[in-house]
Amino acid sequence: MINHKELSIIIVNYNGAQYLEACMDSIKKCCKGIDYEIIMVDNNSSDKSLDIIKRKYAEEVCLIESKENLGFGKGNNLAVSNSNAKCLLLLNNDTILLDNLKPALDLLEDESIGAVGIKMLGKTKEYRPSTGHFPSPLRLLKLSWLTYKKEKFQKGERLYEVDWIEGSFLLTKRLLWDDFEGFDDRFFMYVEDVDLCKEIAEREKRRIYFPELKYIHFGGFNSQREHLLIKGHRMFVNKHFHGLYRKMCLWTLGINEAYKMKVKRING
Repeated sequence: MINHKELSIIIVNYNGAQYLEACMDSIKKCCKGIDYEIIMVDNNSSDKSLDIIKRKYAEEVCLIESKENLGFGKGNNLAVSNSNAKCLLLLNNDTILLDNLKPALDLLEDESIGAVGIKMLGKTKEYRPSTGHFPSPLRLLKLSWLTYKKEKFQKGERLYEVDWIEGSFLLTKRLLWDDFEGFDDRFFMYVEDVDLCKEIAEREKRRIYFPELKYIHFGGFNSQREHLLIKGHRMFVNKHFHGLYRKMCLWTLGINEAYKMKVKRING
């Protein structure tokens, strides 16, 4: 009989050598009392990532070496296909866990909950939004309107139900993942986590933000990748919306894109 673990920690790495040791050490510290495994897909890194994992963490990590950069979605899908646990934690390589994850894992015992996220902090431990609203015509006029920035999310007084959770830390159930077959791999980078949460929502499972637990995320949005963010939202709209509502979303997203292109030209 297969001995299923409690948690599979899924990491996609691409040239993340400078972050890996801190990330791995925080997992060991914050997963005490949890029967877990770590599955890492390396997206053809050219730095010292592979050397670090093989030299320091060979016994702790199931390492899958891809000969090409699969992107975030495909990389996660490959890792999950090699995992063995009832719960999955999608975790970025450039993160540091700060609290024991058992309370977040316990939340998934509730049948109504499909995903859990925790409070994201920046490198100086400042609050950073990691949850938000699903796209709508109004919010697509300014993409920052898609994220929750309310003070109550920063204070972390209780659990909150949200639309989507950022993929840098996203805890979900393996059975649920298998039902919608993981990430839609047409999303190379950005919005695949919003799409994943939409799939969870369509199965009438709640997405919960648990701000008492925290993690540091060093990475973030790069304005040079603005076109990928726009592309991801366009794919989301075409996939999930129909009729006039879809047309309105595409129209306001087009206004957003045109404005940013104009600003870019002006600024050289």
